[in-house]
Amino acid sequence: MSERAEILVPGSSGEGEALVLTQPISFWGGVDPKTGRIADVRHPEHGQCIAGRVLFLPGTIGSSSASAVLLELVHNGHAPAALVLHEPDAILLLGLIVAREMAWQGPIAIRLDRSAFEKFEGRNVQVAANGTISLPN
Repeated sequence: MSERAEILVPGSSGEGEALVLTQPISFWGGVDPKTGRIADVRHPEHGQCIAGRVLFLPGTIGSSSASAVLLELVHNGHAPAALVLHEPDAILLLGLIVAREMAWQGPIAIRLDRSAFEKFEGRNVQVAANGTISLPN
C-alpha cells in the first residue's frame, strides 16, 4: 500500500515506526528538543519519543518558537524521520527550511489528509524523497 502526498519541505527520505498523534501539539513546551520526547503532560501521547519516527500531526498549536524547537531537534539528532501533516504549518516548517540553509540533514515534510493517518498507526512506514508514503513489505 502506498500513497502519493504533497511535499511541503523536501528532505531526506525517512523510515520508522509511525506515531500518529491524536491531538494537535505545541512544539514550544510540548516537545523536549534535547530528547525528542513529548513533554506536555496534558497531551495524550505524553512521554512518547518522536525521534526517528514518522510523525503524523493532525495539527499544531501555534507558537512562533515551534520552528526553533524543530531546528534544535534536527541539530541534536532527535528529529522525526519524517513529518506528515494534515495542514501545512509555515512556522513549524520554517525550522526545516533553516536547517537546510545551515546544511543540516532534515527530514522530509509532507501533507496527507488526516483520514489516511490511522492506517499507518504503529506500523513501520517509509516516506520517499518524492513524497510517496508506504508500508514496506
